[in-house]
Amino acid sequence: MTDTSFIHKNSKIHSSCKVGPFCYIGEDVEIAEDCELLSHVVIKGPCKIGPNNKFFQFCTIGEDTPDKKFKGEKTQLHIGSNNIFREGFTVHRGTIQDNSLTTIKDNNLFMAYSHVAHDCIVGSNNVFANNCGIAGHVKVGNNVTLGAVSLVHQFCNIGDYAFTGLNSVITMDVPAFVKVASNPAKPVGLNSIGMQRGGISDDEIKLLKKAYRILYRDGNLLIEAISKINELDNNKSILKIFIDSIENSSRGILR
Repeated sequence: MTDTSFIHKNSKIHSSCKVGPFCYIGEDVEIAEDCELLSHVVIKGPCKIGPNNKFFQFCTIGEDTPDKKFKGEKTQLHIGSNNIFREGFTVHRGTIQDNSLTTIKDNNLFMAYSHVAHDCIVGSNNVFANNCGIAGHVKVGNNVTLGAVSLVHQFCNIGDYAFTGLNSVITMDVPAFVKVASNPAKPVGLNSIGMQRGGISDDEIKLLKKAYRILYRDGNLLIEAISKINELDNNKSILKIFIDSIENSSRGILR
């Protein structure tokens, strides 16, 4: 701890945490063991932060949302463990119009000036590259990569192992394993490299390529494509993840 940082008396900071100079930790903030705030980090509550998170300079964590419906309610931010928040990252708490909660899970890397808006749910093992941002109520799965300057419209879902290219603008849901790019974004294949790095087998990737072809290349209607994908091998959990990300779409998928 340093004399230049402010820590509210009603916050709970584990004794193993490192708080650098010029940091602000507000009321109702709980920070678990082995977290590190380098300098000039602002954390406001109510906010619960798990162990072993690292916050670089000028991060703003748990600030009020700029949503005009927000009237100062005691909404929440929950952050898991082993996340890295690089320079200038921002995340807002939830709103009572949703579940009053923004959630970031484990092992994520948020690069400089990336943003997570109110009421978002971000899974684990994701990479948010520089200057990418997700609007309110967005759900991001696991093992997702958002390329630099990617923007995601509110209420969109980004499925597991999805990938967005540089400067993508996403206005509809992205199914699991699918790679999109451009403005407006459109599907350009499967995230094969990401799947390989994630330990998905070559046979499973081949199966997903067949499913991708049925959905995007063969001219099928969506309901026809889902039926044909189910016929490939309905015992494969990898296909179930793909199909569920399509069937559970509320905004419709990029196609």
